[in-house]
Amino acid sequence: MSRTINFNAGPAALPLPALERARDELLDFAGSGMSVMEHSHRGKEYEGVHDEAIALVRELLAVPASHEVLFLQGGATSLFAEIPMNLLEKGKTAQYLVTGAWGEKALGEAKVVSALFGASVAVQSTGVGEGKEKSYTRVPAGAQVAVDPGAAYLHITSNETIHGVQFNVDASRPFPDTGSVPLIADMSSDFLWRPFDVTKFGLAYAGAQKNVGPSGVVVAVVSKEVLDRGRKDIPKIFQFRTHAENKSLYNTPPTFGVYMVRNVLAWLKGQGGLAKVEEANRKKAGRLYGVIDKNPQFFRSPVEKESRSVMNVVFRLPSEELEAQFIADAKKKGMVGLKGHRSVGGIRASIYNAASYEWVDALAGFMEEFAKGK
Repeated sequence: MSRTINFNAGPAALPLPALERARDELLDFAGSGMSVMEHSHRGKEYEGVHDEAIALVRELLAVPASHEVLFLQGGATSLFAEIPMNLLEKGKTAQYLVTGAWGEKALGEAKVVSALFGASVAVQSTGVGEGKEKSYTRVPAGAQVAVDPGAAYLHITSNETIHGVQFNVDASRPFPDTGSVPLIADMSSDFLWRPFDVTKFGLAYAGAQKNVGPSGVVVAVVSKEVLDRGRKDIPKIFQFRTHAENKSLYNTPPTFGVYMVRNVLAWLKGQGGLAKVEEANRKKAGRLYGVIDKNPQFFRSPVEKESRSVMNVVFRLPSEELEAQFIADAKKKGMVGLKGHRSVGGIRASIYNAASYEWVDALAGFMEEFAKGK
C-alpha cells in the first residue's frame, strides 16, 4: 500500500515499524492466543509491556531515581486541572508563562481550581498585538522570565502546537531557570524529539498522540519531591501519588495505547536514541524553514527565528485564497494535515518524529514549485 504523507498535528503519524509490529501481534500476542487488548492489566503478559514502556522512557531520557514515570489518562487537558489540584494550597500562587493557545487553556483551568482552593494565579504572557494570528510569536529569553521564589510552581508549554513557538530550540531561549520552584511543562507536542535534562523539571507531561503514540495515554515524568508535596484532600484518582504508588495500575490503564507507546519507544531506541532523533528532526525543520526564508515574497513565518518550532512549522502565503489552493494541491500529491488551526489560519506542517525526511523533502519541493508557479 502507499502511505499518505501525514502532517496532522495530532493524532499524528506513527512510525511504520511500530504499526507493523502491532499488526503482526494483533491477534496473537506473545503466543498467548489473545490480543494484548484482551489480556488482564494484572496479568504477566500485559505487565511485561507496561514495565518495558516505563523502562524505555527511563533509558531514553536517563531518568534518575529521583523521578517517577507515569502513564495517565484524560489527555494533557485533564492535567491542566489536576496540576493545580495537586500542588496549589490556600494562600499560595502558581505562575503561568503563556506563549500560545495551550498555555491559555492550562491557565484557564488553574484559575478555576485556584478560586476553589483560596489560592491565586500569576500570569506572564508573550502575546503582543491583536488579530487573527493572536500574535504569539516568541518565547522569552531566559532573563525575561521573572520567577517568584515563593510560587507553588511555574507552568510552561514547551512547544505551542498551534502558534509554532518552542522553548530551548535556540540557546538564547532556554527553559526557565526556576531554582527551588518546581518547573512544570506541558510537552505534548515535543516530548522525546530530543534529549533533555529531566532533573530541571518537577513535572514534564505529554499527551502521546502527537509524538509518542496514539491518543488516550499521557506520559509524565514527575519528581518524588513534587509527588510528596501533593494534596491528600482530593479524590485519590486525581492524586499523582496514587498512580506512582501503584505503578500506573491503580485503575485499568489504556492497555493498547500503552502497548503502542512501547512500540514507538522501542523504535526511537532503534534509531540510535534521542541524540540521533534530534539530528533528524533539526534537518527536517531546516529544510522547510530554508524554503520559507529563501522565498520571503511568497512565504512568511510569523514566529521569531529564535523561537521557531522544530515540531510544528507554521507559515502564511500572500492570501487566504492561495493558502486554500496550496492545501488542495498538496492533497492531490498525497499530503494531508497542512491546514493551520482554525483559530489562526495559514499553513502548518507538523513534522514529529514519525514524519520522515523524505516526506518533508517532498513538501519542501512542492512549496518551491508552488511559489514559482504563482
